[in-house]
Amino acid sequence: MDTAGYLASVLIGISLGLIGGGGSILTVPVLVYLFHLDAVSATAYSLFIVGATSLTGSISYFRKGLVDLKTVFVFGIPSVISVFFTRTYIIPVIPQNILSVGEFTITKSIFLLLLFAILMIFASYGMIKKNKETTSSEKIQFNYPLVITEGILIGVLTGLIGAGGGFLIIPALVNFMKLPMKTAIGTSLVIIAINSLAGFLFSLPHISIHWNFILSITGLAIIGILAGSYISTKIDGKKLKPAFGWFILIMGIYIITKETLLS
Repeated sequence: MDTAGYLASVLIGISLGLIGGGGSILTVPVLVYLFHLDAVSATAYSLFIVGATSLTGSISYFRKGLVDLKTVFVFGIPSVISVFFTRTYIIPVIPQNILSVGEFTITKSIFLLLLFAILMIFASYGMIKKNKETTSSEKIQFNYPLVITEGILIGVLTGLIGAGGGFLIIPALVNFMKLPMKTAIGTSLVIIAINSLAGFLFSLPHISIHWNFILSITGLAIIGILAGSYISTKIDGKKLKPAFGWFILIMGIYIITKETLLS
């Protein structure tokens, strides 16, 4: 299982490099089901892995001028604030046993995994459907209340389940702010990096970190994102996105089934 986990760690980075999102949606299941971490630790570890990997992947976009810094600040500041409140005040107060129905008990770990699985199913829809791409000739638009609200929601999700939210951020940047797709991907990677690494720092007082393990997984994911970025110059990532979406959908259904019917 460890070997499968390390191979999957490379896939986390490849998906980020190819389609600009989806890596975080793989990280928690890999940590829980292949490395047998509890869900709370897995969400915290995921924040570091996804944050460091996204930061590395964003470097080439910075060099090409494909990161909109104004968007990073308008979207990122409220997002980081909500990550802070979620990791500092919400996660610690969720009870270990939330609800019991007969012999089945929804624990804190099961609750987070079910929430994660539901998000995976929603994310898969966005990956499977075809999106209209915005051209670079359209002017960037700022609907501040909408962007700030989206940032807050992404921050809460990032804090709760350790997902960077690229699959939600990119459509928001394209549809609401009219960013070209490549700029949206580069900007999304920076926002994900800031959110995730901030969330990890906010988690440190509440968990113990096995640094050798987390750094090895992060290193493999970084190799993956570099490989994915190279492959994206040869293959159109948009063509692979629907297939990845179907995989995410199946994974989401599997987690719900395993945590409810097979537990």
